[in-house]
Amino acid sequence: MPVNLPNNFPAVDILRKENIFVMGHTRAESQDIRPLHIAVVNLMPLKIATETDLLRLISNTPLQVEIDFIQMKSHTSKNTSDEHMKMFYKDFDDIKTQNYDGLIITGAPVEKVDFEDVDYWEELCEIIDWSRIHVTSTIYICWAAFAGLYHNYGIKKHNIDTKISGVYSHRILDPLNPIFRGFDDEFYVPHSRFTIFRREEIEADERLSIIADSDKAGVYMVMANGGKEFYITGHSEYSPLTLDSEYHRDLDKGMNPSVPENYYVDDDPQKPVIVRWRAHANLLFSNWLNYFVYQITPFDLNSQL
Repeated sequence: MPVNLPNNFPAVDILRKENIFVMGHTRAESQDIRPLHIAVVNLMPLKIATETDLLRLISNTPLQVEIDFIQMKSHTSKNTSDEHMKMFYKDFDDIKTQNYDGLIITGAPVEKVDFEDVDYWEELCEIIDWSRIHVTSTIYICWAAFAGLYHNYGIKKHNIDTKISGVYSHRILDPLNPIFRGFDDEFYVPHSRFTIFRREEIEADERLSIIADSDKAGVYMVMANGGKEFYITGHSEYSPLTLDSEYHRDLDKGMNPSVPENYYVDDDPQKPVIVRWRAHANLLFSNWLNYFVYQITPFDLNSQL
């Protein structure tokens, strides 16, 4: 799915060098089709890296996609330039009267903070409430999955002392669900978090279905509302070296982090990374866009979703 981006968007050159199809506004406007409109609430501190990671996956199917990146008006990014944010990001106030085919809400490095103490919590809750009316399907990633299940269903996050960090094997619990079409029986996902769900608390709510999990990483994917909501605890979108960067960042801070499991050759950080999750990540996002966005969304987004 070629992604329609401004010609000067930083990810364009990176993705083209990877032989990934991205499209400038000029060419996109000449095609007589209705593109999918996807919004991304990017809560990660390194905005450009997260943009590139997500666009790499969103671009991997055959239709046009137009992306709006949304920032928190109640939070100032410390790691991305004001110029970039002003040029490529919108506030929620700018888009809240619109409808979208899909929404992605990313993780955030605030998992040890109580939700109500996060400076943009009220604004995020407003976006989550808005999405249930104005968006065909929403993916919540990592911290956003914990935030979304807490706000929408009262499911609590539980902090743990040892970080879940590494690339873990997962199994499918709902094999006929279209989100898993083409998946192998066993698939791998990176995780990087200090929080978990308690399975029994999710299973007690009949509105929620755990559709994939891991022996080591626990609950991985929860579906709700017929596929209008997916809550994903891992980071399928991570680039090959993201966990490596996080590990060395924590080393530099004197945090004595554990070596990410099943990530380096022989679990040795002096050796190369083994990428085990790329195929799964591409299938996950292409299946979501096809079966839960494109096949479901109305042609006229102004009609009732």
